[in-house]
Amino acid sequence: MSTYLYRLARFTFRQRRWVLAVWLALAIGMIVLANASGGKTNDNFTIPGTESQETADLLASKMPAINGGQTQVVFATNGAAKLTDSAAKAAIESSVAKLKTLPGVVSASDPFAPGSIAPNSDVAIASVQFLASPVDVPESTLAAIQAAVVPAEDVGVDVAYSGSVYPGWLTEVSELPEIVGLIMAFVILLITFGAFVAAGLPIVTAIIGVVTTLMGVTALASVVDIASASTTVALMLGLSCGIDYGLFILSRHRNNLLQGMDTEESVALSVGTAGSSVVFAGLTVIVALCGLAVVGIPFLTVMGLAAAAAVFVALLIALTLLPAMMGFAGGKVAKFLATPLRPGHHEKIALEAAYTPEKTAGAAWARFVVRFRVPVLVIGVLTLIVLAIPATQMKLGLPTGASKPEGDTARIAYDLTTEGFGVGFNGPLLVVAENLADPAAAAPIVEALSKEEGVAAATLAGADNGVVIISVIPTTGPNDPETAKLVDRIRSDRTRIEGTTGATLLVGGGTASNIDVSKKLSDALPVFLFVVIGLAFLLLTFAFRTILVPIKSIIGFLLSVSAAFGAQVAVFQWGWGQELLGITPSETVSFLPIIMLAIIFGLSSDYEVFVVSRIKEDYTKTGDARGAVERGTGLSARVVTAAALIMFSIFLAFMVNDDPTIKAIGFSFAVGVFLDAFVVRLTLVPAVMAIVKGTLWYHPLWFAKHVPDPDIEGEKLEQRLAAEHGADVAALS
Repeated sequence: MSTYLYRLARFTFRQRRWVLAVWLALAIGMIVLANASGGKTNDNFTIPGTESQETADLLASKMPAINGGQTQVVFATNGAAKLTDSAAKAAIESSVAKLKTLPGVVSASDPFAPGSIAPNSDVAIASVQFLASPVDVPESTLAAIQAAVVPAEDVGVDVAYSGSVYPGWLTEVSELPEIVGLIMAFVILLITFGAFVAAGLPIVTAIIGVVTTLMGVTALASVVDIASASTTVALMLGLSCGIDYGLFILSRHRNNLLQGMDTEESVALSVGTAGSSVVFAGLTVIVALCGLAVVGIPFLTVMGLAAAAAVFVALLIALTLLPAMMGFAGGKVAKFLATPLRPGHHEKIALEAAYTPEKTAGAAWARFVVRFRVPVLVIGVLTLIVLAIPATQMKLGLPTGASKPEGDTARIAYDLTTEGFGVGFNGPLLVVAENLADPAAAAPIVEALSKEEGVAAATLAGADNGVVIISVIPTTGPNDPETAKLVDRIRSDRTRIEGTTGATLLVGGGTASNIDVSKKLSDALPVFLFVVIGLAFLLLTFAFRTILVPIKSIIGFLLSVSAAFGAQVAVFQWGWGQELLGITPSETVSFLPIIMLAIIFGLSSDYEVFVVSRIKEDYTKTGDARGAVERGTGLSARVVTAAALIMFSIFLAFMVNDDPTIKAIGFSFAVGVFLDAFVVRLTLVPAVMAIVKGTLWYHPLWFAKHVPDPDIEGEKLEQRLAAEHGADVAALS
C-alpha cells in the first residue's frame, strides 16, 4: 500500500494545479446542486418493524388528517385569575376562532371542552391539527399562530406552544461552534508547528472537504429524509478527521524537510508512510459508522452514512489535495514564526524534535510509562472504571419539553401542562381500534383501558373509516419507565381489552414511538457491537498482522467509552455542573449510546493505528520491543496530542448550541476522545506493550504466508527507495 500511496502523492504533487482545480470545482458544483435542489433536513422518523410505525401507517391511510403536524397551544393565567373569567374566555375563544381559519389547519379544538381545561381553570389546551407533515408546515403559518393568539395575550393570558410543530420548534442554526472549533484548531496547530502555513494547510483542506460533503448531503435531502442531527455529526467528524489526517501527514513531511529532504520526495514519502496509517484509521471509522445500518432504523442509517461520507472525503482530501497544497507551500511549512524575545526558539525545538526526538516531552512521557508500566496500567484502568460507575444508572429516552432550557416555549408548555393536568398529559398514548363500524362500539374498550394500572384517563379522540382513536393518558411522564411498562401491558392484554367488540388494537403515538425506538436500539446493540468490532478486528489484524493488537485496542475502547458514558450520565442525567454548562438534566438520548459506540470506536482505532504503527515501524527496524515502545510513543505523542486536542475542541465547541441533543453529543464525543487518546492510547497502550514486549507481534507462519502485508509502516517502500536512490533517502524518513 505504501508504494501506491507514494506514487499517488508524487502524481498529485506534480499535477497540483489540476488537483486543486478539480476539488474546487467539485465543491462549487455541490454548492450549486444543493441550492438548486432545495433540499432540507427534517426529523420525520420512521421505525420499521415496530407497532408504533404500524399505527402511524394505518392512520396515514385511513385518517390522513390526523397524521399531520400538530401544535398544542397552552393558555394559562396567574394568581387568582381564571381562564373562565368573561374577558379571558372571550379572548381565548376569539383566538381559537382565528386559529381555525389559518391555511392548512384541519381543526382547532375547544380549550374549554371537558378534559381540555384544568380542574382549577388556570390552564387549558387547544390542539391545532395540520394536514401537512411538520416539516411541510410553512414558517408563515407558524407566525400566523402567534398573531392569532394576540387577543388572549392582550388580556393577560400567558400562551406557550408544544407539539410536533410549533412556533420556534426549529433550533436556529448557528455557525459559532464551527468558528470556535476552527479557531481552537488553528491555535493548537500553530503551537504544534510554530508556522502559519503549516497550521493553516490542514484547516483549509478540511474545510473544502466538509463543504463538499455537507452540500452533497443537503442536495440528497431533497429526495431522502435526512435528520437534522446527521449534518451536525457529519460536520463534527468531517472537520476533526480532516484536520487530524492532514496533521499526521504534514507532520511527517515537515520533519523530512527539516532534515534536508527534497520537497517532492518528502511529500511522496510522507504520504507513503504516514498515509498508510491514515488509510487504515479512516477505514476503521467508516466501518464503524456504516455499522449503524445493522440497527434497522432509517434515520440512524442515514446519519451513519452521512458521517461516513464526511470521513471518506476527508481521507481522499488528505491523500490527494493535501500533497498538492504541500507542493504549493514548498518550504514555507518549515518557516517559523519570528520570536523577538527568543530568536530561533521555534527552529531549535523543531530541529531537536527532528534530529534528537528522545529529548522531547513526548519521549520523556513514554519513558515514564514504560519504566512504571505496572502501576501506570493499574491506576489507569481503575480510574476509567471509577469514571464509568454512573453509566450503570443510565436511563434512555428521547427529548421532550422537559429537556428544553428554562424559558423555551416548549419547556413552559410542558411545565404548565404538568401543573394543570398531570405529567402524563405531556405524553398521551394513541390506542387505535380498527374494524369498528360504529364508534359507540368502542365504549367497552375505553372502559377497559381506563381501568388499566397506570392510566389516568382514557377518552374517545376521533373516528373515521372504521378506525377509532382512543387517547390514553398515563399517570407517569413520557420517559418514565412505568410508561413503557404501561405500553407493554396494553399490548400484552389487547385480547382481553378487545373483548367481543371484534376490534383490532394497536398502540402508537409519539410516546409509544419513543419507547419502541429505545427498545429497538437496546435489542440491536449486541448485534451492532459484534458486527462493527468484528470487522474492525479483521481490519486491524490485517494492518498489524497480529491478533493481540486488535484485542488490546478493543479492550481499551470499552474502557474509554464506558468512562465517557459515566461522565455523560453524571452531567446530563444527574446535573453535575448544570449551571456552568447551561444544561437541563434529563434522560440520556436513546440513540446517543449507539452513535457514541460507533464514533468513539472509530476514532479510538485512529489513535491506536497512529501510535502502534510508529511503534511497529521502530520494532521492524530494531527488533527491540521495549525500546520500540519508548521511541514509537515518543515520536507519535506530540502529533497525537495535537490531533486529540483538535477533536476535543471541535466537539466541545458544539456545547454552545441550544439544542440539548447536540449539547449531549458534543460533550460525550469530547470526553470520549480525550480519555481514549490520553489515558488509553498514550498511557495504557504503551504500558501493556512494554509488559508483553515482542510477544505482541506474534503471528503464525500460515498467516504470514497467505495474508498480504499492507506495509503500514512503509518498510518495503523505504527498502525500494534505498535500493534506487541510496540509503540516505530512507534514513531521512
